[in-house]
Amino acid sequence: MRTDRIRLGHGAGGKLGQELVEKILLPEFDNAVLATLDDGAWVRGEERVCVTTDSFVVKPIFFPGGDIGSLAVYGTVNDLAVMGAKPVALCCAFVIEEGLKLSVFREIVHSIAEASKRLGLPIVAGDTKVVERGAADQLFVTTTGIGIPMANCRLEYSRIEPGDAVVITGTIAEHGTAVMLARSGFEFRTEIESDCAPILSLVEAALRCGADVRFMRDPTRGGVATVLNEIAQRSQTAIRLDEASIPIRSDVSAALELLGLDPLYVASEGRCVVIVAESDAEKLVTALQREEQGKDAAIIGRVHAEPPGLVWLKSSVGGERILPMLTAEQLPRIC
Repeated sequence: MRTDRIRLGHGAGGKLGQELVEKILLPEFDNAVLATLDDGAWVRGEERVCVTTDSFVVKPIFFPGGDIGSLAVYGTVNDLAVMGAKPVALCCAFVIEEGLKLSVFREIVHSIAEASKRLGLPIVAGDTKVVERGAADQLFVTTTGIGIPMANCRLEYSRIEPGDAVVITGTIAEHGTAVMLARSGFEFRTEIESDCAPILSLVEAALRCGADVRFMRDPTRGGVATVLNEIAQRSQTAIRLDEASIPIRSDVSAALELLGLDPLYVASEGRCVVIVAESDAEKLVTALQREEQGKDAAIIGRVHAEPPGLVWLKSSVGGERILPMLTAEQLPRIC
C-alpha cells in the first residue's frame, strides 16, 4: 500500500481505490463472483439475479440537476443496467446526522420515491441510523439494487477484441462539473446541471438494435479515462481515443479549464461507455441517437492489441499521450 492511512483518493475510483480493493478487501472476501469486480454480481438461487450496492456521500446534497436521493436511485439502477440486468427492486438505508432538518430529509425521501416511481421500481427494504452532530455531514444514503437478466445479452471483459469500437452515449463530465461548481460558489452565465439520470432505456436500445455489444460501464468516479483503464487492464487490450470525437458541452469545457480539471477524469451519472463490434458501431450509434438521452452518442475510439492495459488519447492537434489511471482524488464527494 502507498500509505498507512485512508485518504480521500481511496474513494476516487483510481489507483488508490484499486489498491484498497485488491490488497485488503479481495483477500478477505475472496470468491469467484466478487473477483470479476464488475458493477454488479450475478448470483444464483432458484433463478439468476444480479445484485449491486453503493453508498452516496455527495456534497452538497442538493445540486443543479439532482440531489443525493435521485443520484442514489439512478446510480444503482445504472450499475444494474450495464450488467445487462433489468432492475426489479431497491433497498435504501440512511445515515443521518443529528440536527438535519426534517424538511430536508423529507425532500430527499420524496426525491427517492419519485425517481423509483419513474422506473416502476419498488423500495422493498431499508434502514435508518442517526449519528452525532458532525459525524456524517448531513446525510449519507446506501442503496442496493436487484435485477433480472435482460434477453439475449452477454457483457463480459473476455468478449472485448482488438478492432472493437468505443462508444459514449452522450456528452461527458456534466455531473462532476455541476457538483464542483455548486460547492465552490463559482457563477457562470449558464447553469451547468448534472446529467444524473437512468440509462436503462439507452441500454435497452443498445441491446434491442441487434449490435454485438461486448461490454458496458457507466463512467462515474474517475470519469471516462479511469473506466477505460479498467477495461483495458482487465481485457488486456489497448484503447485509443480520438479527442476530437468526444462530445463535451462548451460551457462544461470552459468551467473545467477554469478549475484546472481534465474532463476525461470527471464523473458522468447518466452516460454509458459501450464496447461494440466495429461492424455494428454505426448501427449502435444510430439506435442510441433515436433516444432523447442518446442524441449526442458518438464513436470515440477503438480497441487495439498493443500495448495491453494502456489507454491513449490522440489530441485534437495531432499529438498522442497516455491517459493513466486516476491516482489521487480529483473531485472529492461527487457521488
